[in-house]
Amino acid sequence: MSGEVLSSLLARLNAGDAAAAEQVFVAYQPFLRMVVRRRLSRALRAKFDSMDIVQSVWADLLEGLRQSRWTFHDADQLRAFLFKMTRNRFIDRLRQHRGALRLEVAMPAQDIDALTGGRTSSASEAFYGDELWRQMLDVCPPAHYDLLKLKRQGASIAEIAARTNLHEGSVRRILYDIARRVSRLRSSGECSSQR
Repeated sequence: MSGEVLSSLLARLNAGDAAAAEQVFVAYQPFLRMVVRRRLSRALRAKFDSMDIVQSVWADLLEGLRQSRWTFHDADQLRAFLFKMTRNRFIDRLRQHRGALRLEVAMPAQDIDALTGGRTSSASEAFYGDELWRQMLDVCPPAHYDLLKLKRQGASIAEIAARTNLHEGSVRRILYDIARRVSRLRSSGECSSQR
């Protein structure tokens, strides 16, 4: 941005002009996201995104400008203010998540595979799983048996949609409808019929 354009933009920004604030946001967003990303560890990325911080800063900036809490004389002053505000907001978020980060421990991939692959179900889990399966078949229209069987085999929504020639949204809706019907069946206390 040229100096003249920026001076005009700052004057409008100081007056609380939302359109000017939007232009400034677009201009400074990459810089502010970089400020956050440089400090964002892999563990923190699971908690929040750089854009979360930047949008939060802009919301506060707009509110402060509407209340005439701040005025900026030049682009350097605005940039320094935004840098400091972004850094402080990042530190606040870091403090909010510090306890969780200290307690969380990443599980090695081989341990995850061992948990999912080597798990044996107890007799009661098998019984209740079979009972739930019978209830699902009871409430499922015959046209959707294949869809339900694919889901039981662990197929994803996308895989089920591809194999059944249904839209993914339709697959989700059908599965949701079956789950709702089973829930109603269980809450009413009805027993499933023998299949």
